[in-house]
Amino acid sequence: MKTPSAFYKPLAIGAPTPYREMPISLERMIHFVPPHIEKMRAKVPDLLNKVDVVLGNLEDAIPADAKSDARNGFIQLARENEFGSTGLWTRVNCLNSPWFLDDVMEIVQAVGDKLDVVMLPKVEGAWDIHYLDQLLAQLEAKGGLGKPILIHAILETAEGVKNVEQIAAASPRMHGMSLGPADLAASRGMKTTRVGGGHPDYAVLSDTDNSGVRTAFQQDLWHYTVGKMVDACLSYGLKPFYGPFGDFSDPQACESQFRNAFLMGCLGAWSLHPSQIEIAKKVFSPDPAEVAFARKILDAMPDGTGAVMIDGKMQDDATWKQAKVIVDLAQLVSSKDKELAEVYGF
Repeated sequence: MKTPSAFYKPLAIGAPTPYREMPISLERMIHFVPPHIEKMRAKVPDLLNKVDVVLGNLEDAIPADAKSDARNGFIQLARENEFGSTGLWTRVNCLNSPWFLDDVMEIVQAVGDKLDVVMLPKVEGAWDIHYLDQLLAQLEAKGGLGKPILIHAILETAEGVKNVEQIAAASPRMHGMSLGPADLAASRGMKTTRVGGGHPDYAVLSDTDNSGVRTAFQQDLWHYTVGKMVDACLSYGLKPFYGPFGDFSDPQACESQFRNAFLMGCLGAWSLHPSQIEIAKKVFSPDPAEVAFARKILDAMPDGTGAVMIDGKMQDDATWKQAKVIVDLAQLVSSKDKELAEVYGF
């Protein structure tokens, strides 16, 4: 554990000073692009107006013989596009793979000035963050970069979930975390082949009704883990995200899983298919009626103290804080989405 006086010092001579506060950015959907496929790279200019984050995926779903092509393709798409307010991320290969070191070294040296976040898979403890933290600082110093590249950890092993608080506290470079349900299910020995979402056999039964029938109510397999991740992230000023939802044929279930995560505190989710972009946009943008009511609370309690009655409901300092979360998010959404800005009244 670093001492407080050393925590925000650069880890290499000439590296940029770490952020003391996380940059404010809208990240409702992290859209995955397989950069080894030319026609996918060609869609990036159009994506920039539709998504909050473009992520070049180098890890899972990229064949072993296409890893170098994916890395080179990401560098190409980074060079060929201006991203503006849209984030540019990459998910590198995991630390114990033969591709990780080349991923980080080649990308940072080639396009580090454009790269916002490195997503690190299968993080198991603070030691994984410390290694990437030091490496990025050395590469930033070598390349003369002016801003630090952030790290986003994927929770997809049992050990990673166990160590989630230490991971969150590992570095000022930490951006946030995403739930990786598929690898986590395998790591835990869970008996499901689904990528995210619920399972019909994970349920509770109602009592028997008058006709002797019992109804099964499906439960959320990921509720505990999302809650643990959200608490760790928000305790350290980081951003929590739901990860992938693998069944593209079931948009209703995808929306339900995303909404559960949104209500629990997540700021966004991964979109693996174009159809999931609009789902994430809808879910992770606050409901206009909620925004209107939240604004009523803030207007009635300008300094956040006291208690008032609004529409028959008591509001106090606690609900004022809840309202501010919603209004702040609506203002952030409005800064990028003119249509929603008009709906919200900003």
